[in-house]
Amino acid sequence: MLSSPSRVRDGREVGRALPRRLRVVHVVSQLDMGGMEKLLVEFARHTDREQFELRFVSLGGRGSLADDIEAEGWAVTHMGVKAGLRPRLVLDLARLFRAWKCHVVHSHNSGPLIYSSPAARFARVGAVVHTRHGQRFEHGRRQTAAFRLAACLADRVVCVSHDGAGLSVGEGIASRKVCTIWNGIDVSRFSYTGPRAGGPIVMVGRLSPEKDVTTLLRAVARAAADHPGLVLDIVGQGECQPALKALASDLGLDGRVRFLGEVRDIPRVLAGASLFVLPSLTEGISLTLLEAMARGLPVIATRVGGNPEVVVDGETGLLVPAKAVDEMARAMLRLLGDPGEGRRMGQAGRHRVEVHFDVRRMVSDYEALYVELCRDRLHLRPA
Repeated sequence: MLSSPSRVRDGREVGRALPRRLRVVHVVSQLDMGGMEKLLVEFARHTDREQFELRFVSLGGRGSLADDIEAEGWAVTHMGVKAGLRPRLVLDLARLFRAWKCHVVHSHNSGPLIYSSPAARFARVGAVVHTRHGQRFEHGRRQTAAFRLAACLADRVVCVSHDGAGLSVGEGIASRKVCTIWNGIDVSRFSYTGPRAGGPIVMVGRLSPEKDVTTLLRAVARAAADHPGLVLDIVGQGECQPALKALASDLGLDGRVRFLGEVRDIPRVLAGASLFVLPSLTEGISLTLLEAMARGLPVIATRVGGNPEVVVDGETGLLVPAKAVDEMARAMLRLLGDPGEGRRMGQAGRHRVEVHFDVRRMVSDYEALYVELCRDRLHLRPA
């Protein structure tokens, strides 16, 4: 049975038993644009400043999102570490943790866990939390062994989906350490607009192999034969972009598929869309999927990872098998051909995000977990 953190916030009672403000350090690989990295900005914006003081460590470069975090008043430190194994980094992090006298170290994804969990133990940090954001796609046996070993030093492994929690237990993480906290978005930044008639289909994501944009392009080519006005906008950059542009041209989709690159104003793009498609081979809880639903768009997503925990098939959108070109094409034609159904799904999707996936709920759950673990470490009773 997977454990769950308490969702009760202790308010003023916390200060009577614990330090007035718990010092929490978030450790990430980098702070360039991405779903997990955007969540760090949400932590910076929505943390309870009366109870918590934050710092952020990027193991790599500074990243484009460091400015957003610093604009909220929190310090960002970048280590400048290059790719490859860097054992000395453990000692460097331990010195930082001791100097900052932090109470909680919170790592995000496997690389930061491997360095920061032993560093936190060397520095005698009170609580060590790790979040598994993805499904560790195509990680081999050695990487899984390293993940399992480093996770032994964490007090809690938080998974962003129940699917990820099950995978973690299957990889040898003790079930008593594993819990689930769904990702969230700032719903107030994505007001309801609903699908725009005649608008493009939109996909937002990193152009990497696990996003499987190849299947989406082939589905668009098939659907376009029955829907001549179909247009696809792809937002994002990545290693697969040159190959995807070549494939789009080979499929005769020039002018029908637009590669928009990196876009900061995602709400504006979604406001002009008719529907949203996520063709991934693997997902945790996709922020772009939540953002599209918050805008009131009907969504099509693959039945992988945490997607079925977000999309209620036939109610807030449609789920299709991964790599299923024909099924994806039929789903697009179904929603484009029935605007009324699309609007109903978009309204239901907006409601689901408001109830289950608000970022304030997410941050509150993490804060409750920090307090719970620090109380356990100090053998204190809950207030």
